Amino acid sequence: MSWNPALDPSIPIGDAVDAIEAVIVPRARDLGGFEVRRALPSAQRQMVGPFIFFDQMGPAEFLTGQGIDVRPHPHIGLATVTYLMKGKMHHRDSLGTDQWIEPGAVNLMFAGHGITHSERTDGEMRKGPYSLFGLQTWLALPKDREDDPAAFYNAGGADLPDLEGEGKRVKLILGTAWGERVKIDTPSEVFYADAVLEAGAAIPLPDDHEDRGVYIIAGEVSVGGQTFPAGQMLVFRPGDRISVKAGGQGARLMLLGGATMDGPRHIWWNFVASSKERIVAAREAWRAGDWAHGRFRLPPDDNAEFIPAPEGGL
Repeated sequence: MSWNPALDPSIPIGDAVDAIEAVIVPRARDLGGFEVRRALPSAQRQMVGPFIFFDQMGPAEFLTGQGIDVRPHPHIGLATVTYLMKGKMHHRDSLGTDQWIEPGAVNLMFAGHGITHSERTDGEMRKGPYSLFGLQTWLALPKDREDDPAAFYNAGGADLPDLEGEGKRVKLILGTAWGERVKIDTPSEVFYADAVLEAGAAIPLPDDHEDRGVYIIAGEVSVGGQTFPAGQMLVFRPGDRISVKAGGQGARLMLLGGATMDGPRHIWWNFVASSKERIVAAREAWRAGDWAHGRFRLPPDDNAEFIPAPEGGL
């Protein structure tokens, strides 16, 4: 049986509770003119399905010569999902991948036992002003996939299923939903979609996934007579048939979820694991800095610097 923090015998069921299990207001952090809003993990929920980390990046405006420089850093026990609405980012990793992330495309980086990557807005981008707006999420890996080899996948917007009708346009980014499937293998059952709704349009959440949530990017939505503005994540009870309706100005939403994980996870810095021992081992391997023979390598084309591990432990 899968583990779900919402399924507790002390919690009433049926008509005794609302369909919305949690409303998460993300924590905002200013990174020097570039705001990040983090919805997961939160006090209400560590995960929604396999989604254990959910960041909204921007929107931000950069002047000529400015940009993002996230130096090489490591990951274990997760898969990163990067999806942009505006701008583009340069991804390099220890597998030798050198990929620009474009709006409407999806990057899935499977860390497994260990990978190192950098994210920058460099080169031609800095020769003029530009905008950047997107989302970065992490999927926790099942216990039997935590030590798999690292891998990287990219799918352009034209390769992702588009659904349109009744006042809504939906792009399926990962997994399966509404009878469609993205042709990228994921480590566990998942769905992730970008939906634009006209005023008054409604979208049903997939009812074939155990755990489901909605993040409101723009506009407002109503569920069960309650209205919710942009910048909030709604998490719904398993099993309920849910439909989300856009307000008078329309709305843009990210719909996400999937199968609940096989237990809670430990998170430290950029590491996710089912045990503290796994994180300690990865931390010490990164601190050792043996890029030639150790567990971690630096990206071949971005190896002049790296982010040191924070001081202290779990």
